[in-house]
Amino acid sequence: MAVIKPFMGIRPERGKAAEIAALPYDVYNREEAAKEVKEHPGSFLRIDRAESNFPISVDMYDKRVYDKANELLWAAVEDGRFIREEKRCYYIYELTMNGRVQTGIAACASIDDYENNVIKKHEKTREEKEQDRIRHVDVCSAQTGPIFLAYRSNETINEVVAKVKKGEAEYDFVSSDGVRHRVFVISDEEMIRTIEQAFAGISDIYIADGHHRAASAVKVGKMRRSAHPGYTGEEEFNYFLSVLFPDDELMIMDYNRVVKDLNGYSFQAFFKEVSKRFDVTEIAKEDEKRPKEKGIFSMYIEGRWFSCRIRPEDVPNDPVRALDVSVLQERLLSPVLGIKDPKTDARIDFVGGIRGTKELVRRCEKDCSAAFAMYPTSIGELFEVADAGLLMPPKSTWFEPKLRSGLFIHELER
Repeated sequence: MAVIKPFMGIRPERGKAAEIAALPYDVYNREEAAKEVKEHPGSFLRIDRAESNFPISVDMYDKRVYDKANELLWAAVEDGRFIREEKRCYYIYELTMNGRVQTGIAACASIDDYENNVIKKHEKTREEKEQDRIRHVDVCSAQTGPIFLAYRSNETINEVVAKVKKGEAEYDFVSSDGVRHRVFVISDEEMIRTIEQAFAGISDIYIADGHHRAASAVKVGKMRRSAHPGYTGEEEFNYFLSVLFPDDELMIMDYNRVVKDLNGYSFQAFFKEVSKRFDVTEIAKEDEKRPKEKGIFSMYIEGRWFSCRIRPEDVPNDPVRALDVSVLQERLLSPVLGIKDPKTDARIDFVGGIRGTKELVRRCEKDCSAAFAMYPTSIGELFEVADAGLLMPPKSTWFEPKLRSGLFIHELER
């Protein structure tokens, strides 16, 4: 059963949250991060991407970068921009995007639950991508970006959340992308016990987004255990910062594909191959460019849109291979375009659904030959893959809205 604990958060002073809150560190490249920090010097990105404080000649993984992150974080605590909670609390984090509301609970999850697969994964992590966050968390001795977790909706938790949200929010602001963020503090002991016990009755928690951050946090926790051979399991380094959302409030957006070339095929020859494998019809209406159901993807090529329906007999009885992105990969991208490994092949790129179909057209006009707009993977499909102990293909899910960093910080040794 899941151990989801309240914690003594470090969080922005009231009135500073809008200025501090930042998109996750990994949505920016170095140039974009430096530009964002220059335009918004109070942003938490200055700490999360501390290389933005140095000239481009300084390697972003230089020891000085992590030391600067540590310096900036604790200076912000000392000067009062951040406050330390006096007691262990849960926090409600509500995000509203385009009128749709999702509400999570900020808390700490157990590294043992991660190791024992109570917290389930659906992506494989890469060591080189983990190293940056391992060093950042370890040097700062704090987790600064929450892991996005999901669980099957629980009536008891829902009731507590609804009650708390009737009160006054600690933070309430709209970020530059139009998303409204509200945070409530749960300090009432009875409510804390109710939430903790409710999570203790939940056997499966799922990583929705943030696999590399989770793996990094767990590895730092295990490093701290090695450095403290007499650890009890209650120390803060045994837990990692998370926000947990009920499955019925989450939205997964499409994660689309663009390919650089047609592997030597002419348009006519390639179209013939597509038509052999899928039922293809040309799209005439603007609102039909985005697929409206599972089993259909759209293709943009030579200035035209086509709807491609997957034939039922071509869908394997397997939770991973039955995903639309898997069928596209196995029946077209690999055998026809020669893209065997989408994780490493430079001839394929991925475009988040938040950018819309116009971005797919733009890419084809700029540097690509064809684009594929996918129907979103569902949260149920994600759960099914994770429950089977399997892994999704790369870039199968795109969650919106993104959780902000800097609203909750978990100190590892307090």
